[in-house]
Amino acid sequence: MNRVISYIDGFNLYFGLKNKGWKRYYWLDLQALSTALLLPGQILTATHYFTARLRHTGNNQADKRRQDDYLDALATCNNLHIHYGHYLQKTRRCRECRATWPDYEEKMTDVNIAVQLIADAFDDNFDTALILSADSDLTTPVKFVRNRFPNKKIVVAQPPGRNSSHLSNVATTAFQISRKKVQNSQLPDAITTAAGIVLRRPATWK
Repeated sequence: MNRVISYIDGFNLYFGLKNKGWKRYYWLDLQALSTALLLPGQILTATHYFTARLRHTGNNQADKRRQDDYLDALATCNNLHIHYGHYLQKTRRCRECRATWPDYEEKMTDVNIAVQLIADAFDDNFDTALILSADSDLTTPVKFVRNRFPNKKIVVAQPPGRNSSHLSNVATTAFQISRKKVQNSQLPDAITTAAGIVLRRPATWK
């Protein structure tokens, strides 16, 4: 049996769905999606999800609550590991009026994916790595793993509406995730945590 580990770039996947206008699919079961992308003879042994929790900015309370509920729902899944980066505050400036305002940029996702991918390759934890991303910054670690471990395969599943020819070209193979795969990989509308808390799909995600 061919062992597969999936590595999911949370923000790349989110913005792919957002740009498609597929908010109804945000309540996504990442393990189910990863499993749906497997070939016959493959088995999913672990899923790694890379993201960052939103920071309070004064006007994003509803967005943060929805993300917190989703992350807490994912935490109930077996063999799904969530890796957190962080947001870095940056100052934006209007070129015309010179006004400034604070903005936040997500950091560390690509580095965290690269480290986990390389560590798993050296520990022989997978035969095939399934990377759900279209971030060209992952090109170098993918090339490294393929050169260092020629018997291991790296498959790039690009989120809907996202594309990186650089990343696709260094992978063993690449394809784009279809709407049907996403649509059929949704979490239950209500999930109960081990503490007895019921988490529900946000009303705006229906």
